[in-house]
Amino acid sequence: MKRDEAFRILARHLAGDIVVATYTSAFEWLVARPDDPLNYVAVGVMGLASSHGLGLALGRPTRRVVVLDGDGSLLMNLGTLATIAATAPPNLYHFVCENGSYEANGGHPIPGQGIIDFAGLATSAGYRASHRIGELHDLETKLPALLAQQGPVFVDLKVTAGVAPPKNYPHLHSAEARAAFRRAINP
Repeated sequence: MKRDEAFRILARHLAGDIVVATYTSAFEWLVARPDDPLNYVAVGVMGLASSHGLGLALGRPTRRVVVLDGDGSLLMNLGTLATIAATAPPNLYHFVCENGSYEANGGHPIPGQGIIDFAGLATSAGYRASHRIGELHDLETKLPALLAQQGPVFVDLKVTAGVAPPKNYPHLHSAEARAAFRRAINP
């Protein structure tokens, strides 16, 4: 399934939720859910989206926190799986977009491409639930029940690149975007 199409489905099911997205996922998420002050983009911190998501989930336990990670980014910080499982935030939903490459850095293949079982790693680490989804129809039908589960929940989305999104770095790094996020999470 194309990542941008999957994100459009996700966007229809997420309202009032903090969404932490990294690299290419961040740019595509900003197209799927533009101008939402609860978008927390983690561009320039490869491997740390899940750690940022964990901190936000612990700091804001009454809000659902959704992490939109990449497979290459997760490989940079596999220890986060054990840390998330050990702290077990019930409001954390960790989606990994698996396309087998470091897409943001030229599309080089990740180590273990096609061999690593990301959902299996999350299960072994101790996540309450883990899922694999590779078809848009399955995502659409399973998403409501998946988001109703107590976290931490891990979802391996088998994706391909969608339409190349605009890379709006001025917005990502703007003081206004950071201020809007702070206001949104501190009502």
